[in-house]
Amino acid sequence: MSNDNPFTAKWSAQGHTLCLGHWIIHYQGLPLTLPSERAENDMDTYGNFSYLFPDEDDFIEGTPELQWIEENIHWLMEVFEQHHIPVDEAHLCWFYRAVNAADWRCGSCGGCI
Repeated sequence: MSNDNPFTAKWSAQGHTLCLGHWIIHYQGLPLTLPSERAENDMDTYGNFSYLFPDEDDFIEGTPELQWIEENIHWLMEVFEQHHIPVDEAHLCWFYRAVNAADWRCGSCGGCI
């Protein structure tokens, strides 16, 4: 699998208003449309999303890559097919990695503290 990820992912909100954002995800520069329940929520990927303790392993949460793909394969397949993206291991892993790099959690920005 190449390291050149064809997906980019960004959460639209920044700073202390993360909960007010939505996903902006592109495949080879073209925007993807996500199901509404996915577009406006965190993706539950694996990592430490703590605003106060970003280096503490006790705050790691979420679902590891392969388990996450298995749990989300149904809606992922629909999105991939809708946008003519190959449904294979490489593309599924690239999607996860792009989203994981921009994922967040409610409360992780400290805005509601």
